[in-house]
Amino acid sequence: MAELKRLSESRDLTRIERIGAHSHIRGLGLDSSIEARDASEGMVGQLPARRAAGLILQLIRQGKIAGRAVLLAGQPGTGKTALAMGIAKSLGAETPFASVAASELFSLDLSKTEALTQAFRRAIGVRIKEEAEIIEGEVVEISIDRPVSASSSGIPSGATAAGKTGRLTLKTTDMETVYELGGKMIEALGKEKVQSGDVIALDKASGKVTKLGRSIGRSRDYDAVGAHTKFVKCPEGELQKRKEVMHCVTLHEIDVINSRTQGFLALFTGDTGEIRAEVREQIDTKVAEWREEGKAEIVPGVLFIDEVHMLDIECFSFLNRALENDMAPILVIATNRGITTIRGTNYRSPHGIPSDFLDRLLIITTQPYTVEEIRKILDIRCEEEDVEMSAEGKDLLTKIGTETSLRYAIQLITSAGLACQKRKGKVVEMEDISRVYHLFLDVKRSTQFLIDSQSDYMFSEVQGDSDGDDAMQS
Repeated sequence: MAELKRLSESRDLTRIERIGAHSHIRGLGLDSSIEARDASEGMVGQLPARRAAGLILQLIRQGKIAGRAVLLAGQPGTGKTALAMGIAKSLGAETPFASVAASELFSLDLSKTEALTQAFRRAIGVRIKEEAEIIEGEVVEISIDRPVSASSSGIPSGATAAGKTGRLTLKTTDMETVYELGGKMIEALGKEKVQSGDVIALDKASGKVTKLGRSIGRSRDYDAVGAHTKFVKCPEGELQKRKEVMHCVTLHEIDVINSRTQGFLALFTGDTGEIRAEVREQIDTKVAEWREEGKAEIVPGVLFIDEVHMLDIECFSFLNRALENDMAPILVIATNRGITTIRGTNYRSPHGIPSDFLDRLLIITTQPYTVEEIRKILDIRCEEEDVEMSAEGKDLLTKIGTETSLRYAIQLITSAGLACQKRKGKVVEMEDISRVYHLFLDVKRSTQFLIDSQSDYMFSEVQGDSDGDDAMQS
């Protein structure tokens, strides 16, 4: 339990925000009646697909679709991954969401079934309830016996706490108490820069100090305060309270903690490896006991597998069995394939998926974007990547996205912005886009270049233009 608590607390660290391919997605862009707006929350177009995804989302929230599977099928660049990310963002952080490309499962140093098992258990959450004794009150005074540098109004951050003793006076609206402090508690208070007038909470078991804010009663003591200063009321009632604390972890994290000597640190080193079936059985038994005692609850999440056509017949057989488990998450898979061969067999099937597994799926199709939708998506991406572009530049980029691919056009935004900076401009113009367009080839121009220059390359298998066209279509 202590390891799980440490893991839960480690997630409170500040995360670095990066701009990714789908970082502009905030949700599915639906209204209260599950109707899709034309452009909302980063989503553009694909109205029928988004409405269908909205219904799936409602079923997930109501817990009526556990152990089901959804297939997102469509041409490349039609927003399948964006739909999956929209579902994940709409569910929020409370519902576990695991994402993996099918090709990644074969690149791991694990058996196929072990890799899929770990992916499934990453998408199954466990909410563990724990009652903790909390001391919560307003700091009246902090006094340190040693060293001399300590003041009565606070603790110098960064100072060593070795050998220190002191006293902490806390109060609520009803009472006031003095607590004796040891070296570790003095260090914890120093790290949080606690001083008189702060409202704090102390976890008696772990010694964790949480600064809740400044007391409203002390707000007039300062002529100016920082923009992020938060004022809270002085707590009421007893100083010592019992509060129910929730720790949210996944079954996979519990597996790793109990199968590696370094505990939860193995999650950060990536040292997961094969996990024995006996360990998982013991964990499942323990979690079942916690559920019966009311100490925990299972939260089936969502597992998204992209490029599902890359799985072979053995993997599909595993998925068939795994979805029948009581704790199975909702499985969302995506593919851009038509009728093709099922890996590991000589049989052809729609999307490269066996017919018995295909029969389990709710299928959502996506359609190519219109010119207007491509323009809206490029507008959103320009804003997300903080690139200011002229209307003429966006028109040219939209034309490029229509004639080549939306992905290629999006990738030109940042590079065109850098070209604009190179000429000391502030707004990306047509000349910047034209420059990077000629620097970076799209698939069609690159393929044509290879066909025209095939004799200059080693081991070329294309014998003529017609053969080259056939090779591209296969």
